[in-house]
Amino acid sequence: MSGLKMFCYQCSQTAQGEGCTINGVCGKKPTVARLQDNLLFIIKGISAYLHHARELGYADPEIEHFLADGFYSTLTNVNFDSERFVQYSLEAGKMNLKVMQLLKKAHIENYGEPTPTAVETGTKKGKGIIVTGHSLKALGELLKQTEGKNINIYTHSEMLPAYGYPGLRKYKHLVGNLGKAWYDQKELFSKYQLAILGTSNCVLLPLQDYRDRMFTMGVTGLPGVKHIQGYDFSSLLEKLEELPELEEQPGEIKLKTGFGKSTILSLADKIKELVEKGKIRHFFLVGGCDSPANKNNYYRQFVKQLPKETIILTLACGKYRINDLDLGDIEGIPRLIDLGQCNDTIVAIEIAEALSKLLGLEINELPLSLILMWMEQKAVAIFWSLLYLGIKNIYLGPILPAWVNEDILKVLTENYQVKLISQPEEDLKNILRS
Repeated sequence: MSGLKMFCYQCSQTAQGEGCTINGVCGKKPTVARLQDNLLFIIKGISAYLHHARELGYADPEIEHFLADGFYSTLTNVNFDSERFVQYSLEAGKMNLKVMQLLKKAHIENYGEPTPTAVETGTKKGKGIIVTGHSLKALGELLKQTEGKNINIYTHSEMLPAYGYPGLRKYKHLVGNLGKAWYDQKELFSKYQLAILGTSNCVLLPLQDYRDRMFTMGVTGLPGVKHIQGYDFSSLLEKLEELPELEEQPGEIKLKTGFGKSTILSLADKIKELVEKGKIRHFFLVGGCDSPANKNNYYRQFVKQLPKETIILTLACGKYRINDLDLGDIEGIPRLIDLGQCNDTIVAIEIAEALSKLLGLEINELPLSLILMWMEQKAVAIFWSLLYLGIKNIYLGPILPAWVNEDILKVLTENYQVKLISQPEEDLKNILRS
């Protein structure tokens, strides 16, 4: 990935020779500094996935070795080479693939292969606990400790994919998903008199009206909120005794989730037939890390305009932009397929590789487009995993990552044809025309 110029971090002027000096101080270049920020974001994403794998007893020394080297490379005055940081980022993308594969293995070996299931979105009569975050281990342990105690367990946001795993949905008191993406939690947690368990990132500073019934665990922590050590939920259950029962209130829709690799591959022959007959014209992956910005309405509008001969794969919290849409099916193949959490991007990649083999095309030749939402660290890690694999023509939005400057953007667009989303109609027209 050539073409990255060197600039002085202090004066923003083009560096001369090996560096620019102001008042005897050698400055680090903004492009290098931005690439270092990028690498730190990727490392944070990898670390999150590795944390959840380690919760379940799975580790990989190669990944851990890379994390140490990657962190070290960002120390002040250790490295001024922008090209080397690009290579670090691509290597980080490779490590992120490995850690997603590791976490997928950990989940399946503990909870079974995901299979499609419909999830309720209303409340059941009785006392309840709502679990938010990403830790299936935490949810599994909570389900064990509350089994047979007349306590309803609800999921929120990125915990929705838990219902796809047979080893978790076997618990009859895992009764439904409340709310949508992570950023609705203040309104949601105020609305329902539930005990709340935050298991990982994406927890917001709590409002006063639910602070005393919220609990965190693991690396998660909030001021004024009780923290659970290990998997001892006794303090949470004691608080639950003080709370009133919820009333029965059925949800307006059911959400479908749990489409694992095996489920999709079992449909391979049918998919190939439909593609060859022109009944499936294009596949879209629409998802990623959502935010409350109005610009993110783009993704819902984009999907609503897609032709009926298209299949939409979705994952991560961005799925809540579209997973309530009734898009029907194509001769038994659902048009909207929820693959799971952000770490289940590895499933999407495996499906793309399977489609490539099935249709005899290179991945970049497939009738497949990636329309991704951008926000936090795991999204950065996934983005560089895709670049490491050589995947091109990614549509990214609604704004560019903060670490991208003009120099970096030029390389991303020229080498990988990365595109910033514009208007749904215009982007869809360009994609289907190509």
